[in-house]
Amino acid sequence: MATRKNIAQLGAQAPRRPSRSFWRDALAFILRDRLTLFAIGLLLLLTLICVVMPIFFESVLQLDVNSTSIPDKFKQPGEAGYLLGTDQLGRDQFLRLIYGGRVSLTIAYLASVMTVFIGISLGLLAGYYGSAIDDLISWVINTLSAIPPLFLLLIASAVWEPSTEVLVVVLAALGWVGTSRLVRGEVLSLKERDYVLAARALGASDYRILSSHILPNVFSIVMVTMTIIAGNLILIESGLSYLGVGIQPPTPTWGNMLTDSRSYFVTGVHLVFTPGIMIMITVLCFYLVGDGLRDALDPRRYQQ
Repeated sequence: MATRKNIAQLGAQAPRRPSRSFWRDALAFILRDRLTLFAIGLLLLLTLICVVMPIFFESVLQLDVNSTSIPDKFKQPGEAGYLLGTDQLGRDQFLRLIYGGRVSLTIAYLASVMTVFIGISLGLLAGYYGSAIDDLISWVINTLSAIPPLFLLLIASAVWEPSTEVLVVVLAALGWVGTSRLVRGEVLSLKERDYVLAARALGASDYRILSSHILPNVFSIVMVTMTIIAGNLILIESGLSYLGVGIQPPTPTWGNMLTDSRSYFVTGVHLVFTPGIMIMITVLCFYLVGDGLRDALDPRRYQQ
């Protein structure tokens, strides 16, 4: 029969797997997922180009994105020194694509962050406190869910002049419903867990329980949701531009550039493809990142 000393020696000789936290495991999974890494890198590259290049164009090259040249209209890509050609007013399509990307990505990033912030805050309050607070927030959620979002966006665009700031606020004010409902459902389950009940019994404040015990457990879900929302917001901005209630020219966005080019499909087909391809690539990258984060942050993967 093995003695305690022999058992201890066998235990010391057995290979040990270093323990890692959930977040380190998730990061290691993402680093092995080449498709997600490629999507993240491409998004970062597009963001960097759309932020830095306009500053370079304005400060160094003294270029104006709205400068017109009628004799140069409908130039094809590579013709007369224009990398992506020109539009119906002779404006450089490459410049407008970069400036339009800055506006579209700004709307996507800011509105998605604001949407998630509002959704998390109201979802935590509704799920944790319940009672009248839950009834009030749930009533607002159900009311907004019953009204088609497009109608609300059209009304808001008619009341306020569309601009980047207004569109960000309006999209965030109308888009938090799904996130809030998701967070509320998770909080209703989490607040009955043993570690939350133990923290409450030890006298922890509601703020500490929400910030230290509940929020970290819903944060992974929110991260995935935010990437999907960002991709959807680019499509929403393009749809509003198509309806004529988005950001108005001459301020370029990928959405209004695509809308303006529909009348010139024959004479300037490049005007259709360039913003369309940028919208497709960016939205696809957001969805791929969201899909990769969903797999990486799935707790069941690390329980096997």
